[in-house]
Amino acid sequence: MAQTAVLEGVQGKSNLSFVLNKPFDVSFEEKPLPAPPGPYDVILAINYTGICGSDVHYWVHGAIGSFVLKAPMVLGHESAGTVVSLGSAVKSLKLGDKVALEPGTPCRHCEPCLSGHYNLCNEMRFAATPPFDGTLAGFYLAPEDFCYKLPEHVSLQEGALIEPLAVAVHIVKQAAITPGQSVVVMGAGPVGLLCCAVAKCYGASKIVSVDIQPSRLEFAASYTSTHTFMPARVSAEENAANLIKECGLGEGADAVIDASGAEPSIQTSIHVVRRGGHYVQGGMGKSDITFPIMAFCAKEITARGSFRYGSGDYKLAVELVATGKIDVKALITGTVKFEEAEEAFKAVKEGKGIKVLIAGPNEK
Repeated sequence: MAQTAVLEGVQGKSNLSFVLNKPFDVSFEEKPLPAPPGPYDVILAINYTGICGSDVHYWVHGAIGSFVLKAPMVLGHESAGTVVSLGSAVKSLKLGDKVALEPGTPCRHCEPCLSGHYNLCNEMRFAATPPFDGTLAGFYLAPEDFCYKLPEHVSLQEGALIEPLAVAVHIVKQAAITPGQSVVVMGAGPVGLLCCAVAKCYGASKIVSVDIQPSRLEFAASYTSTHTFMPARVSAEENAANLIKECGLGEGADAVIDASGAEPSIQTSIHVVRRGGHYVQGGMGKSDITFPIMAFCAKEITARGSFRYGSGDYKLAVELVATGKIDVKALITGTVKFEEAEEAFKAVKEGKGIKVLIAGPNEK
């Protein structure tokens, strides 16, 4: 039965894939079709994939920290697709279902997995993280329980943005935001903007978006931010003082989220957060930075890192979109054909637009 579904679902279709060979060297290759699914697996026809900053980083540098490209790898991990094949034991999905794909599969047996923190699994198989291929392909094999069915009124394009929204959900959970609090988000890229949107859902009454690009701040103001701030070429302490004054933050923000990874933003963040407040590092940048440790200690700040997403984050992200609490469509700058993927990567690298989607190779 599963074998028949595979043949019916992929017959005559392309598994054209966007492959990174080395920095700035990509190619389109027709890959073998996925093997028949295991009992609890499904095969998805990938409809749309968003370009993430990490994809661009691999394309430019060939590595992120200890994850180093050593062999050609298919890029992409922000995807939505349609179920075209089912394993024999799959019960929650059926052929033709639209799903948002959570692109990492943990081991399910280690202590982090068993304690509900599977994003910290040391054996995680994450799409487009060396050595594992990503989702910029015609088809992708995934576990049933990491595919989230989209309601009929939620489009596949919106489904591709569930991944960055789940990242934002996890970050905001780490920030422990409660109703009436003030939140400052450093960086107005897709994740930063979505952090602002999630913070609003959690009841934040003052949401400040910080960026160095006027166009992104303009968008943030029209999206969910109550205030915006553009840093000047001054010290972190001075920028922090100006931000606090201009945005009426009193002694500082209840929570500060860095979604940029930029050293000046991180330094400014520590000076912006109030005494006893929360700070979350969501953006990734240089491995080592100069950090204002005296201010950090004197304020007794609670600081947390944030890595991808964990239990319940994808489910909540789908619900926030399905109920209309967060509009992810507004972030979509445009959609390009699969064959134009490299040009789309170049545009994202140059900071053009907010979120660019790449249609799957079988989307016509």
